[in-house]
Amino acid sequence: MKRVLPLGDIGIRHTCFACGTVHYQNPNVVAGCVATWDNKVVLCRRAIEPFAGLWTIPAGYLESGETVEEAARREAHEEGGVSIGRLDLMSLYNLPMFGEVYLVYRGALLSPTVSAGEESSEVGLFSPSDIPWDSFAFPMAREALAFWIQTLRDASANVQTLDFFWGPEGAVRVRRHPNTMPNTRGRK
Repeated sequence: MKRVLPLGDIGIRHTCFACGTVHYQNPNVVAGCVATWDNKVVLCRRAIEPFAGLWTIPAGYLESGETVEEAARREAHEEGGVSIGRLDLMSLYNLPMFGEVYLVYRGALLSPTVSAGEESSEVGLFSPSDIPWDSFAFPMAREALAFWIQTLRDASANVQTLDFFWGPEGAVRVRRHPNTMPNTRGRK
């Protein structure tokens, strides 16, 4: 192997010296879900490393041959024993320093029944005031839950929220009340 800039490429790549095959190192995609029942969220206590014993939302790596939404459903079922109805994309996090992209969905459970899978030692439904913030495994899961709680508050205040997440610097958000949305008619 050697590190070269292949013709027409944008970066240095590991390339086989003998045959010229380029070995790309692309980021991993992580799919997660803020799964809810009656304003309570499913949290799983991790039974595996990293961070065994700490809490998180159901999430894991995308498998070949599945969509990101299918991965979010699979992880919720594998880790929390739950089935979810409609899923909506809630947030996107780019983590270039770790070579990962997180996509977090939100959706309502079809029933309040939860059960720990092989990767979870415990699963529960938590109201926002009972979330164990000091025992969280991953910053992205913590951020997704904080955003979910904010959407609950915004809904009660009749605020429409448009959220965009990107970059290693963290979350960037745009919020507007429905009555203050810009009027773009007649603009070029």
